[in-house]
Amino acid sequence: MTETIEQGDINGSPVEAPPGPVKSFAYRASDLIARRREASIAFVAVVLFVYFAVSTPAFMGVDNMRVIAQYSASVAVLAIAEAMLLISGEIDLSLGHIYAMTPFLMYFCTEAGLPLLVAVVIALLGAGFVGLLNGIMTVASGVPSFITTLGMLFFLNGFTLTISDAFPKPAPKGGIADILGGARFSGFIWAIGIMVVVHVVLVNTRWGIYTVATGGNPVGAREAGIQTKRIKVGNFILAAMLAGFMGISEAIRVTSMEPLAGGSQLMFLGVAAAVIGGTALAGGSGTVVGAFLGALVLGVLRDGLTIKGINAATFNMILGIAIIASMFLNAAANRLRIRMRKFT
Repeated sequence: MTETIEQGDINGSPVEAPPGPVKSFAYRASDLIARRREASIAFVAVVLFVYFAVSTPAFMGVDNMRVIAQYSASVAVLAIAEAMLLISGEIDLSLGHIYAMTPFLMYFCTEAGLPLLVAVVIALLGAGFVGLLNGIMTVASGVPSFITTLGMLFFLNGFTLTISDAFPKPAPKGGIADILGGARFSGFIWAIGIMVVVHVVLVNTRWGIYTVATGGNPVGAREAGIQTKRIKVGNFILAAMLAGFMGISEAIRVTSMEPLAGGSQLMFLGVAAAVIGGTALAGGSGTVVGAFLGALVLGVLRDGLTIKGINAATFNMILGIAIIASMFLNAAANRLRIRMRKFT
């Protein structure tokens, strides 16, 4: 019988086997994109930031960083709100007008003598009630949320103009108001905090898992015992309250409540940021971090083009191209993700 002798060193201890073939950079990059939806938009954000920092010295100024943060904060929170709805297979076109209405609810509460914090809570409950109505109308009627929330959009626009008499109102200042939005970068800090909390909810809780399942395969989710209607209504409420809170924060920052603030423009920017960040319009997949980064990319791009003196219409052209490109990239990433599974 022939003995099998293990290869070893002079002391008889085994020698480690040589490592397998080193993975190529392209493979590692593909694997990262396939596993982390945020990777591609993070790369775009870094490239844009470096480009504008090198080409325009004023871009790196503290004041300009504050401008980017102020612009990105509202878009980021609405993008996070829309991302949760899109992942669950829905959309809310009225979020921009909930954003405009909520500060006025707070204003009338403070005018009635209520403390600011109580007024904020009541205003957010009002925003949540609108989200509840949107959710119930959508799931109870079976009508697409695009239609139900479009109707709410027009209603809220008229409602806000009516209760405000179409005139701005003064926002509170000092104390708690500074924390809510009056202090420097406070809005952006709130946006980061909201992103972290909602990301944890989406990734590490049953609510997040059920949200993905509801948007990805609603029939299968229902057969698995998931209350898909409850999940959708809950996300409508969450999105409305996030939009309402950011409306209050921004009104405090600019020291004025504008009845035409936010609106459809802000809402569509939120949807665009979510889609650019990797959230699928068809539902079932998306990322809150990607939505935040998508808003940051829009903020950096808009600010950089403005500093360079480029016409504002160019920003909209680039935004349109980015949304269309994102749809193709999302489809390509899904195919890549399927391929990568075969090698793991």
